[in-house]
Amino acid sequence: MPEPAARPLAVDGRGNALNSFSRLSEEEPPGDVPLPLALVALWHGDRVLMVFDRHRRSWELPGGLIEPGESPCQAGLRELLEETGQTPEEPLQFVGYARFTLAPDQRAEYGALFSSRVTEVHDFQPNEEIEAVCWWDLLETLPGHVQPLDAFLARLTQDRGSDATPRSDR
Repeated sequence: MPEPAARPLAVDGRGNALNSFSRLSEEEPPGDVPLPLALVALWHGDRVLMVFDRHRRSWELPGGLIEPGESPCQAGLRELLEETGQTPEEPLQFVGYARFTLAPDQRAEYGALFSSRVTEVHDFQPNEEIEAVCWWDLLETLPGHVQPLDAFLARLTQDRGSDATPRSDR
């Protein structure tokens, strides 16, 4: 008899699921499905930076696709700057790999999750992709929809545990 599928960590209203989170070595990503995505949880005090995506109409962590020749860390830094105008004051710390199943075709993929902190916040300019940004305490109600997969991942970075590894390749 086959084992029942593990219950997802988080699911959104579109059928996307965060199936697992692995704190593996950054240098040895899982190879069973593609790793096209990097996400960044940028903290200012006890608040994480969230972006409001114009197309998906939801609050999400900054991040996006890894371009050819880029490392996940480089992609996270680029996406953070492009989407928010923010630059971390300390190196990104690798947190782990999130495994997603994405609707409607049930495509499996990984995203690399990074975390960092800032003390100085730069002005945000709305752009083609991002309508607004906010610093969220993970508790308050934000106007509109918060992507539950990203909220779950943000919580994983809240204390930036001892198994996060500092990065120096900015």
